[in-house]
Amino acid sequence: MDVVNIFLTCDLADSLEDFVHDQRRFTFDRLGPAGPERLVEGPMWAFVDWVMDDLAGLEMCRRLRADPRTAEAHVTMVLEEDDAEDRRRALKAGADDYMVGPLDRTAVLDRVLALQTRNAERHSARRYEVGPLAIDMAALQARWDGEPIVLRPNEFRLLRFFAENPNRVLSREDLINGLGKREPPIDERTVDVWVGRLRRAIKAAGGGNPLRTVRSMGYVFDLA
Repeated sequence: MDVVNIFLTCDLADSLEDFVHDQRRFTFDRLGPAGPERLVEGPMWAFVDWVMDDLAGLEMCRRLRADPRTAEAHVTMVLEEDDAEDRRRALKAGADDYMVGPLDRTAVLDRVLALQTRNAERHSARRYEVGPLAIDMAALQARWDGEPIVLRPNEFRLLRFFAENPNRVLSREDLINGLGKREPPIDERTVDVWVGRLRRAIKAAGGGNPLRTVRSMGYVFDLA
């Protein structure tokens, strides 16, 4: 049975028991400043409170991204209120998405199950090759002229969507819809954060900057 690891920085983690759904076991654990206290095998989801007892949620998010054990985790920042500036700061610190607390068991499972379902709907074992870009869906790996592009889950999915729609102007709304991010609503400025991360990753792999900004319209992935 596959295991999905769910870590929370709040006291709720101490009261939740394992949950089995569709041949997957969802486990719950407390996440402290030092990261997971046990071996993590399988997908990891981290729900980080904006305010923690030991440190700020933003710092916790940065630590998760810097820790090899948790660098690929899907991180949800749990905000105290729906504030646009807090959302921007959470995403800049490395969060994949956000929600407004307080959390309960249903809210956590609904979020994980909904996103896993969307991921499954768009995931396949196909391989995309567009110019110098190759995307291997089975391995969840992208390469530029053979050089790995290091991406987190949101940016990997964004790259795939661009690869499916090369040389076409995509608005921020197009990208939100294409990634299945309509519920909960995502601020369009979030797209700019995703694109910025993707640009840096492609550049680090030697791909230059194929993502062109079209003023007042959106972005184009320029590929021959």
